[in-house]
Order: sequence, then structure tokens, then C-alpha cells
Amino acid sequence: MSYDSDAIRFQIAFSSGTPVYLQLVDQVKAAVASGALRTGEALPSIRPLAEELRVNRNTVAKAYAELESQGVIETMAGRGCFVRQAGSPLRKAVRLERLAAVIDQAVTEAHHLMVSKADFLALAEERLEAFEAQRARADRAEKG
Repeated sequence: MSYDSDAIRFQIAFSSGTPVYLQLVDQVKAAVASGALRTGEALPSIRPLAEELRVNRNTVAKAYAELESQGVIETMAGRGCFVRQAGSPLRKAVRLERLAAVIDQAVTEAHHLMVSKADFLALAEERLEAFEAQRARADRAEKG
């Protein structure tokens, strides 16, 4: 299932093993990080998004609640959910701890796939550079 709007496209893989609400959380965070969603931009309303993705409204609401608890979005009563101002409300130590958990998963996966340390680090650097290039393109597009 997928959802398309001007700002973001959500895609749900029901067979992925990852809960649908976490797939939504990850996709919104990626869209904010890449600049596809900007500060102050509205997220799709819960009901239409749930209908489009063919999921329960509570699933979308749970994703939005998780995003709000992480400081990614804010809910304004009667108006909807909006991307919060850039910058995490979490302390640096907490942010690094969360990132370490994600990196640990990637390291474990690399081990199982027999990817060498050098290849893993080269891939991480390549992905960071691709991310920075994408952000730069988004910034240029916004300015000009």
C-alpha cells in the first residue's frame, strides 16, 4: 500500500515484519531529515491516510503519537499534526544512545551478511555523503 501527497509518499510493506506504525514513524522521520517535509508542514490527516493505506486509524494515530513523543511533530487541537522546528528536544547523550542502538542493529546485520569492517565503514560514509547531497539539493530547490 502507498500514500502520495505533494510532500511525501508513504509505502507500507505488510510482509516486512516491521509493525505498520513503525514503518510510518521511520518514513516521516526520513522525510523530515531529507527535507521532503519541512518545519510547519502538515502531515496527512489520520482518517484519510488510514483509508488510503488500508490500515486501522489507530495505527496511524499510534505512529503520530510516537512521532510526537520523539519531538518530530506536534499536534495542534482541531488543526492537525505538523512538523516541529528543526533540532531535537532530546539531550545529546540520549540522541547518541538512540543512534547507537540503530548502529548496533546494522553491525549485527553486517556480521550476518559477512560484510567486512572496511566495507561497512565505506558504505556508511557513502550513505552519509548521499544524504548530505540530497539535503543540499532540497535546500537549493527551496531557495531557487
